[in-house]
Amino acid sequence: MISNLLQLQKEYFKTGETKSVSYRKQVLKKLKTELIKRESDIIQALSKDFKKPVFESVLTETAVVLSDLDLMIKNINKWAKPKRITPALLNFPSTDKLYSEPYGQTLIIAPWNYPYQLAIAPLVAAIAAGNTVILKPSELTPHTSSLLKDIISNVFKPEHVNVVEGGVDISTKLLAQRWDYIFFTGSVFVGKIVAKAAAEHLTPVTLELGGKNPCIIDETANIKLTAKRIVWGKFLNAGQTCIAPDYILIHQSKKDAFYKALKIEIEKAYTNTPETSNDFARIVNEKNYNRLAKMLTNEKCIIGGNTNSETYYISPTVIDEPSIDSEVMKDEIFGPILPVLSYKNEHEIETVISNYEKPLSLYVFSTNSEKARQTVEKFSFGGGCINDTVVHFANHRLPFGGVGNSGIGAYHGKQSYITFSHQKAVVKKGNWLDLPVRYAPYTGKLNQVKKILKWL
Repeated sequence: MISNLLQLQKEYFKTGETKSVSYRKQVLKKLKTELIKRESDIIQALSKDFKKPVFESVLTETAVVLSDLDLMIKNINKWAKPKRITPALLNFPSTDKLYSEPYGQTLIIAPWNYPYQLAIAPLVAAIAAGNTVILKPSELTPHTSSLLKDIISNVFKPEHVNVVEGGVDISTKLLAQRWDYIFFTGSVFVGKIVAKAAAEHLTPVTLELGGKNPCIIDETANIKLTAKRIVWGKFLNAGQTCIAPDYILIHQSKKDAFYKALKIEIEKAYTNTPETSNDFARIVNEKNYNRLAKMLTNEKCIIGGNTNSETYYISPTVIDEPSIDSEVMKDEIFGPILPVLSYKNEHEIETVISNYEKPLSLYVFSTNSEKARQTVEKFSFGGGCINDTVVHFANHRLPFGGVGNSGIGAYHGKQSYITFSHQKAVVKKGNWLDLPVRYAPYTGKLNQVKKILKWL
């Protein structure tokens, strides 16, 4: 079935219809109309899958996608147009251009934590760039997955865009095929599997992964505002966010004040019984719930620590000074658990951060601008913020992606269009002048060429 579907898309791509910019705009507008019409269905599906709050569903899912669509529709003519490039003097006379061409058959594998936005946003870019797409949503969010299939089938021809549902076995079969581009969002572990499968066919990939994102709070930070912004960024989507602060590194002089501020801000956001709050999501499934609950064993929970295995609820939890070898500090947490480590000097910060692979994000809270600048320049990470969390994701002018173990490649805004386009360089040489110096025989020409190259 999968190979037949891929063959159907290959044949369709060869017709050249997806290369038509007017056609791309037409289908993107059709998709926008359908998504606006189905917004309430999308919100309901997200709620059924893991009790995602309506506000968060709009803010982090539906609104993001509609913004991406508007940006692509508005700019596609400009971005698709061949760009004049300043020619090299060595090629005089010539006209140089850069063409954006679609790769062809693309595979998009979406995650479960933002199952709508992280499926549709890259799909929009792939379509805008002129590709065909097979989208594989996460099986861990079945209501959203089913809805995506329904929406896509209402908008696109199956030979243009198709949704293939299923679990690991389906992903394995998809990865066994030869693609022109693969875009994957998910864990580092699965990302390595995707990269290995892509390497078999030398298929280019974008890997949007994760990591243990440090959040540094120095002795100059505005603790009240810092706590407020960390509570929002950490417990958004119940902590199931790849760019959420994973652990805190706080100057020892500020820790007690920080705990008091955290408790106040958590209660403001979710009341003193977050389990009854309509603004706090649940863990996506039993496996992830058990993994997170295990992290609480034998730890000092300053705030929270409450769980409910029947509803996969884990309260906003703050752990005081866990061991660097503890379960909660081994790998990315990906849940509403926030470990706090105190430090005395900059060397201790570096020792902890260097214990892990390069993270997807890093955050620093400080009113000392020079110190904050030095911190973000010292460490390697995908992207981040000074005096806030998560919000760098919101600027479509900033590329979003990881480095090292946290990912390969980037997208958002124009970068999304570039990611799904091969940038083809073409030099058109004039015929009215043809300098003989480059042609054989080369005898007596070397010094002349050296002088020309030095002058250039």
